[in-house]
Amino acid sequence: MKSEKWKLAELPLKIDIESKRVLKSLPSAHASLAELKGIASVMPNQTILLNTLGLQEAKDSSAIENIITTHDDLYKSELEFDSFNSLNAKEVQNYISALKKGFELIKKNGILSNRIILEIQEELENNKAGFRKLPGTALKNSMTGETIYTPPQDYEEIAKLMTNLEKFINENELCDCDPLVKMAIVHYQFESIHPFYDGNGRTGRIINILYLITQGLQNLPILYLSNYIIKNKADYYRLLQEVREKNNWEEWLLFMIKGVELTSKETISLIIQIRDLMMQFKHTLRNNYKFYSQDLLNNLFKHPYTKIEFIVRDLNVSRITAAKYLNNLSEDGLLRKEKLGTGNYYINQPLFELLTKR
Repeated sequence: MKSEKWKLAELPLKIDIESKRVLKSLPSAHASLAELKGIASVMPNQTILLNTLGLQEAKDSSAIENIITTHDDLYKSELEFDSFNSLNAKEVQNYISALKKGFELIKKNGILSNRIILEIQEELENNKAGFRKLPGTALKNSMTGETIYTPPQDYEEIAKLMTNLEKFINENELCDCDPLVKMAIVHYQFESIHPFYDGNGRTGRIINILYLITQGLQNLPILYLSNYIIKNKADYYRLLQEVREKNNWEEWLLFMIKGVELTSKETISLIIQIRDLMMQFKHTLRNNYKFYSQDLLNNLFKHPYTKIEFIVRDLNVSRITAAKYLNNLSEDGLLRKEKLGTGNYYINQPLFELLTKR
């Protein structure tokens, strides 16, 4: 249905979309989400999960928009060496900044408002363009150039639909759907409004996890659907369009609920592996190095690539002491020392391999 008459409706939906198949798919997804929330809560230092999993998500979410970077470039850009400059890695770093900013704002405000969504997009794109004011935006098939979908063009309509979406997100009495069903509705609506000139996909994927946090289903932004979307990219775009053209909500909801379940299970497995690797490092460091501390261990897992300045900051030691610690560990093979320009950096190789094998 490419009819010009089709118009994006305001929420809540006028139809009941929680079919029997949808309802049957929810319990196992919720069980996996709850298990993830529990496992994440017992990690001794949750910043490690925010950083390592957040970087992974930033890379994957950007890749959906064809902003491609390697793990190596991404971790190097985090070191902020003057001698290293990758524009794509910088864009991915903007994503993690936007994600963390959104998380801090919803923790502070308790709601996911349009003001917060605007700030997330501003952080992503490094501009204050706000909602689209000029017509001409269309979603095209990257292979054929054919226009697949034309979102609302008028600024007033975009602002009105976003005000309606904000209300729908935050006023639970407007819709008694399961929160995972509601998350899928919100994602569909946001991507269909397409309110920004740039960054709609990445902002929409940040909204997914922040919404789950506002509903108490997670405490940390660590459930990221981008890897699932990459693996099923054609289905993702096809099903979004089938809701618009055929009102095929069931398949879209089943796709998103399955994504939550599979991603929860993958994330649980990854957290357990990170935790086990940390324990191995802890025993080795504690048994062999007088300078062992929990802060040192946390540093080596918060940054797959670390440097002297990070150790100085996190352990509150001098540059000479920090360099001695890192050089000792690299000489003994616990870290791999590399040179970049005039500086050195140190790689936690087992962690790097764990994060890049997905």
